[in-house]
Amino acid sequence: MDASQIPYLLALSKINGVGAKKAKILVSYSGGFEAVFQQSKKALTAIPGVSTHVIDQILEADALTLAKKELAFLEKNTDIHILPYTSDDYPHRFRLYEDCPLFLYFRGNIDSLQASRTVAIVGTRNCSSYGLDMCHNIINELKPFGVTIISGLAYGIDTAAHQKSVEFNVPTIGILGHGLDQIYPAANRRLAEKMLDKGGLIAEFPPGSKAAREHFPMRNRLVAALSDAVIVVESAKKGGSMITANLANGYHKDVFAVPGKLSDAKSEGCNLLIKSHKANLYQSGADIAYIMNWTKGEVQPKQMEIPLHLSSDEESIITIIKELESASPDQLSYRLEMNQSQISSLLLNLEFKGIVRSLPGKKYTLAYKS
Repeated sequence: MDASQIPYLLALSKINGVGAKKAKILVSYSGGFEAVFQQSKKALTAIPGVSTHVIDQILEADALTLAKKELAFLEKNTDIHILPYTSDDYPHRFRLYEDCPLFLYFRGNIDSLQASRTVAIVGTRNCSSYGLDMCHNIINELKPFGVTIISGLAYGIDTAAHQKSVEFNVPTIGILGHGLDQIYPAANRRLAEKMLDKGGLIAEFPPGSKAAREHFPMRNRLVAALSDAVIVVESAKKGGSMITANLANGYHKDVFAVPGKLSDAKSEGCNLLIKSHKANLYQSGADIAYIMNWTKGEVQPKQMEIPLHLSSDEESIITIIKELESASPDQLSYRLEMNQSQISSLLLNLEFKGIVRSLPGKKYTLAYKS
């Protein structure tokens, strides 16, 4: 993605009423990120599902001012990386979902975002010594499989999962419900800094965003999406861990739960997940390795898989780019006998899906190795 387009994509994320799906619709109909802000009111009104409230914000261009202000802040705070969903560094697991965030903010080791095997460990903030011991055992047993541990840096099980990962030299990533210019809870600041060497911190909220109740379900969604498997260690029947487990099931991820005493309120959620067949029973790391078909040792990060739901025109573009290794819109327009507007729209959709990426000189290449 051309760096000059980042302010326009970022501005879209600043408009109230525009989420990831609607932003992509706006860009697709307009023919580009910058083009959204160059449209007339009449043209914007013709785009399906776009309210007058959204149109007014686009035309006022206040969002662009906010975006440029944020980028100026990030230029001064170089330890915070902004990753548009078209970036090569954007986690490929997120791209599988239509509602993936337009941007992620990241601190730490950028390579950790493409980890080959990821496991989330989640649970109650008021954990027991049993829960702490299980975190220790889980990470110790999973380390030989080259995993990266994901959690939410909250009190309790989350903190224990990150602490034990650092202790065992296992990469760990914390998903935050606020901006990366702060750490909540503050007691985890030192732990967060230790995580940056091999792992890192992710947020979909820009710097300056405070921890808010409504942010945490969104944080849980990212925990589920970034993980290949989710382990619930201790949980009541309701709470963030159960939300994460249900989201993971919706994403067709493997969910595991550590069983507990029937009389223990901290294990009611785990026992319920197992009873209702929403989670596999966790006894040891071997359970995960068996179900996930993992062997011990480091493995190479997976290449991006091409989604099956592509149009015939999108498939034709991929075929030509494969043949030429890279292609310009002009070449594609000539080969496919389509006008530039059609080609631009198709390329944008493929870029949204993480299948192609732009190169200098207005050329496009595949974002994966064929």
